[in-house]
Amino acid sequence: MEQDPTAPHWHDAALLTIDLQRDFSLRTGTAFVEGTDLILPAIERLVAAFRRARRPIFHAVRLYAADGSDAERCRRLAVTATSIVRPGTAGSALVAEIDSAATHPSATQRRMLGPHEWMFYKSRWSAFYGTGLAQWLEGMSTLVVAGCNFPNCPSATLFDASERDFRLVLARDAVSRLTMQGEDWCRGLGIHMLSVADIEARLGA
Repeated sequence: MEQDPTAPHWHDAALLTIDLQRDFSLRTGTAFVEGTDLILPAIERLVAAFRRARRPIFHAVRLYAADGSDAERCRRLAVTATSIVRPGTAGSALVAEIDSAATHPSATQRRMLGPHEWMFYKSRWSAFYGTGLAQWLEGMSTLVVAGCNFPNCPSATLFDASERDFRLVLARDAVSRLTMQGEDWCRGLGIHMLSVADIEARLGA
């Protein structure tokens, strides 16, 4: 029996980035989340490391209709007041550090960005809710999570992933709004807190 049943298995690890769209990640965005712009260099390195290792990469994104019907109830007023990640807008695209082509997300189909790399739409906090993510990850034991912003979508996704028995890693310097309390919460779920440099080294090994 292995000493640590939560230990990552890097040979079958996948990367999941969450809501790294221009509206959330850039100071010019309509719903900028403080600190997300600061993690973008680390995000770029993390994605590049998984590309080099030819490991699967999934980018979860949001899209909000003008009437707010596809947003959580607590967000609907904010969504109807402005054009947050509105389908077809520049702000709905992934940041250039991930996708320089600014491919528009689709609410109806998963889009391929490169070999072993996809972008997909999620309608709620968790990237598992109402998506095919669990099926796409079949055969993989370890999930590395990064993105925007920890108290909302990353934490919901990590919780759902833990219930599906994934070995979990949070890229601690590639997620916005992570606090000491958030790190404690992660450790309580058996989530490994690693820097991008650590992840690069382990993937390379």
